[in-house]
Amino acid sequence: MNVDLNRPLGQNSKRPGKSDRKTIRWLLPSAAVVGIVGLASLITFTSHQGFRRPAPEPPKPQIAEAAAPSKPAKPATAQADSGSGAGKVISPAGGAKVIVVGDPTKRMQDPRTAHIPERDMLEDTPQGQLPIITPDGRRPLDVYARPWSGARGARIAIVIGGLGLSQTGTQQAIRVLPGEITLAFSPEGNSLGRWMQAARQDGHEILMQIPLEPFDYPRVNPGRNTLTVDTSPQAIVENLHKTMGRITNYTGVMNYMGARFTAEPAAMTPVMKDIAQRGLLYLDDGTSARSQADAVAAEQGAPFAAADVLIDASQERGSILKKLDEVERIARAKGTAVATGSAFEVTVEAVTSWANEAKTRGIEIVPISALVRDPERR
Repeated sequence: MNVDLNRPLGQNSKRPGKSDRKTIRWLLPSAAVVGIVGLASLITFTSHQGFRRPAPEPPKPQIAEAAAPSKPAKPATAQADSGSGAGKVISPAGGAKVIVVGDPTKRMQDPRTAHIPERDMLEDTPQGQLPIITPDGRRPLDVYARPWSGARGARIAIVIGGLGLSQTGTQQAIRVLPGEITLAFSPEGNSLGRWMQAARQDGHEILMQIPLEPFDYPRVNPGRNTLTVDTSPQAIVENLHKTMGRITNYTGVMNYMGARFTAEPAAMTPVMKDIAQRGLLYLDDGTSARSQADAVAAEQGAPFAAADVLIDASQERGSILKKLDEVERIARAKGTAVATGSAFEVTVEAVTSWANEAKTRGIEIVPISALVRDPERR
């Protein structure tokens, strides 16, 4: 039988010798190394299991205070100082959002949704949806305007009318003409709603042409709902609204023919009064020397502009280019000029070529809204 069974607990038969103490001294450092390695492994393991320090959140963008009430804000595609009264544009880090700061009563439409009408800027009537000034004071002239640089150099507005009469011609004009060119839709056009959206998506400012009575009416007929001098003011306004209700998102109207009608202040007065009350502009195409549109617009407080040159009375490329050069001379002498034409294939091609070259000569092509005489911008 083993004698260890009879030995009291905790008592050894001999004390550890030198060899045992050497073994202990060797084991202690080894155990320390193993512990350090184990602790490092534990830290590495936990770092891969989601116990990292969370990254700091990016700073939130600061919204600047609104600009002065007299200056409307512009969309992010415009420059910071357009000269047209726009507010400032702030782009937070990452570019995910854009904050437009300015007077909310005169804010321009976001170019990404320029083809969608502002709901509070529409009046539902039996003649269709008509543009109105919103309760907070925003005008279609301001909201649907295309922004421009605001520079004080030579500026030219070119308005091409007759959109909607030819499907192929309309598509070509919208596709080819630079976005700075203003497009005017014919009252006799087809699919105007679709073409309006396409034009706005391509960055064009647009107008609605209004059929007005010429001197040889009805032999020369501008089309349905023509405004005539021998009807009552109520009938004039009703026909005006029938044409205006065909599309939305326009900054104003432009005469379609109308040499006799525009020569009669009594006939023009209800037109200008309604246009002014709806926050629109009126453009006279400049073809009639007897037009009283300028004087009546001034009386009614309607924003107004008149064309200096009709560029395509002769539908020949060389003639059109000469007319455009004449427009440039006027702009350099006066600072501004307005040209009008129609969406003929030769006109569209000549205007596109000339406009791109004019930009290299320091000419800025601006929307018609930039050149109107506006009582609210004095």
